[in-house]
Amino acid sequence: MKRWLALCVSAVYVFLYLPLLVLTVFSFNHSRLSVWEGFTLDWYRRVLANDALIEGTVNSLIIAAVSTIVSTVIGTLAAYGLWKRTAPLLTTSFYLSLLTPEIVTGISLLVFFEWIFRFLHIQLGMHTVILAHVSFSLVYVVIVILARLRTFDRTLEEAALDLGASDWSAFTRVTLQLLTPAILAAALLAFAVSFDDYVITSLVAGVNSETLPMVIYAMARKGISPEVNAISAIITVGIGVLILLAAKLERTT
Repeated sequence: MKRWLALCVSAVYVFLYLPLLVLTVFSFNHSRLSVWEGFTLDWYRRVLANDALIEGTVNSLIIAAVSTIVSTVIGTLAAYGLWKRTAPLLTTSFYLSLLTPEIVTGISLLVFFEWIFRFLHIQLGMHTVILAHVSFSLVYVVIVILARLRTFDRTLEEAALDLGASDWSAFTRVTLQLLTPAILAAALLAFAVSFDDYVITSLVAGVNSETLPMVIYAMARKGISPEVNAISAIITVGIGVLILLAAKLERTT
């Protein structure tokens, strides 16, 4: 039985990660075709010299960084509030955002922005992408922080209050200190999700706010290029490191 389970697990991992491995290998291929002709780093050099890819990367980093900071701050406070007040209905409603298809979320945000900007006379741009990313990154932050708070000892806060600390001091000096690993894990996860998003971003982005996934998709539509393989391999490794680091930080809590 154990051997069959191990075989099933191995098959799942091969199914999930073999395409990524093949993509990474062919990013070092000298040929443009899917025929191995020798090892080269030329495609990675071309990525660094591609202005569209560089601009998309900068936009993605700015959007991911700002949305991560905002969603982490708001999400931490929201999770703490839900934990203090014990609101099962509100807590469960957060999962609705995870179950809603991205295309539905993107269209709803686009309609909302167009309705709001009709009165404010503002166009789509970097600001709309950041707001959209905050909207779905918040869920991941709240879920991670709530998971840590469910194992938190409430008597620690009560002891601080009994010793004369104010509510704010008890939160910042006791609760927040113990939540730091979970907050960092949530921030890394939010950054990875924001940096990787394409569907919602493509619907709410303006002309000068194209992100890296949007640039890659535009390049891939013209045909599979080794440059796309190279930048995809870089993103896969980078996002993978962030996810592993976030998981490690979450386990330490």
